[in-house]
Amino acid sequence: MKTIVVTGGTSGVGQALANTCLGRGDRVVVVAPDPVKGTKFLDTAQKAGAADRAVFIEADLSLVSENRRVIAEIEQRFAAVDVLVLCARYFRSRRMVTSEGIEHNFALYYLSRYLLGYGLADVMNKAETPVVMNIAGPGAGVPGIRWDDLGLERGYDGWAAMFQGGRLNDLLGVSFADGGSTRRARYVLLFPGGTRTGFAGEFDVATAAHIDQMKRVAQPVEFTVPPILKIIDAPPREPLSAFVEGTPLSLLHPAFDKGAATRLDTITRQLLRDKASAS
Repeated sequence: MKTIVVTGGTSGVGQALANTCLGRGDRVVVVAPDPVKGTKFLDTAQKAGAADRAVFIEADLSLVSENRRVIAEIEQRFAAVDVLVLCARYFRSRRMVTSEGIEHNFALYYLSRYLLGYGLADVMNKAETPVVMNIAGPGAGVPGIRWDDLGLERGYDGWAAMFQGGRLNDLLGVSFADGGSTRRARYVLLFPGGTRTGFAGEFDVATAAHIDQMKRVAQPVEFTVPPILKIIDAPPREPLSAFVEGTPLSLLHPAFDKGAATRLDTITRQLLRDKASAS
């Protein structure tokens, strides 16, 4: 029985994966902000006779403090974690800053994934074949990162924020995989393809119309689960892999530049040190 942690596991791809893993006998830990949806997940597990294998942790993962709390709880409750699936994301047409002073998309889509991946590395080292699955968009979007404005204070755009978040996650994968023997988990960046999900977010009129159009041509969410399970059950041998709709993406792609990954890692560590000092 694997222990699988799924962020954003009460909707979309995360929900479909969590329910499938629970149904096949895994222990599933869902981390999400909505207690109503969390209760629904637990009720579904109970009706299926899997209540002892279902865990819901309520958390706002856009907050550094909440990520640290989740890490501590998971480490306390479980001897090992086999799989960490990072799905949590929330689109915002208008810029929002968290109560900790960090732009929301950067905080949830990138910083949370950074904190959870590194924070759970030790407990994942205790699993037989651990894997971190970052559900993002490897290699997609316009190249380039606004290094002098990672929080997009100037000229914020929801799509720009989302695509930059994808770029940051590509570099996160590079840095994590470069940890050598200190981290046994394989890191997988995966875009499962356009998926007919709720696409959580707050949208302006034009964006809402565009998303409705995207949903009409997208694949059912159930189609995304089998390729994810395939990787969970047989992780790649390489420290870092990237897949776009089932096709491997070359790591020679500019999105995986090691110099940029080191630069981002340095910036992120300093940001977290500053936040810790301020608190």
